[in-house]
Amino acid sequence: MNTDQAFDLLKDAGVTESSSIQTVRRWLREGKIKYEGGNGNRKTGYIMDDTDQAFEMLKDAGVTESNSVQTVSRWLGEGKIKYAGNGKRNTGYISDDRASKLAINDSINQNKDEIIHRLKLKIQAQEKHIEGIEELHETAKRILIQQRDMFKKEVAILKNEKSELQNESKDLLKENIELRNELITLKEKIRNNYMIDSTIQSDGYSEKLGLSKMASDKEVLAEYKGLLKITHPDHNGNAKVFHYIKTDYDNFRKSKKGK
Repeated sequence: MNTDQAFDLLKDAGVTESSSIQTVRRWLREGKIKYEGGNGNRKTGYIMDDTDQAFEMLKDAGVTESNSVQTVSRWLGEGKIKYAGNGKRNTGYISDDRASKLAINDSINQNKDEIIHRLKLKIQAQEKHIEGIEELHETAKRILIQQRDMFKKEVAILKNEKSELQNESKDLLKENIELRNELITLKEKIRNNYMIDSTIQSDGYSEKLGLSKMASDKEVLAEYKGLLKITHPDHNGNAKVFHYIKTDYDNFRKSKKGK
């Protein structure tokens, strides 16, 4: 490598012009480069043998390790370096180690580690998000189960109430039918006793009421009161029948007072 090539490479690596001049002069004194006219006429083809040589050159020029790795990788891609070094060269200013190769590998590994770390963080965030969704799902599920159980209980209660109401309705209907039949029977009894059978003597009160001849006065009075209530005009009764019953009722009471 001549002085022009060394100067251009240092400038390309980002070294300042003054530092590049000082470094080139030092390398020339140390015999690491040679002076071939110094007219800026660069040779074509490869400039350095391998990446180890390029890495050590940049390191000796004060270029940082990270910048050296990026620059050497670019030079290798641009064809300025012939081979990828193995860290075993020991000529001139090239050090006997694997620094360049390890640095490149470390950079690649660091990028991989960073990518893996970011992916892990992203996965953890996704897992937390999924856990949150699952927790919300379980909460909603529990609430729905509770509501379902509550609705089932309410439906069971309503069914029981419906059954009770149906039974009560049946009982009321049965009672109403019985009362209606009883009323029909009483009305028929009144009609038979006071409209048709008018030949019965006025003192045959128990017979008119359909009671036994041995019925007590209290039973006769109770029967009269019941008939008067049923036949009263205010209760949609027959006024004529009510009059007959009221007359007999009054006569019965008078006859009992006279005794």
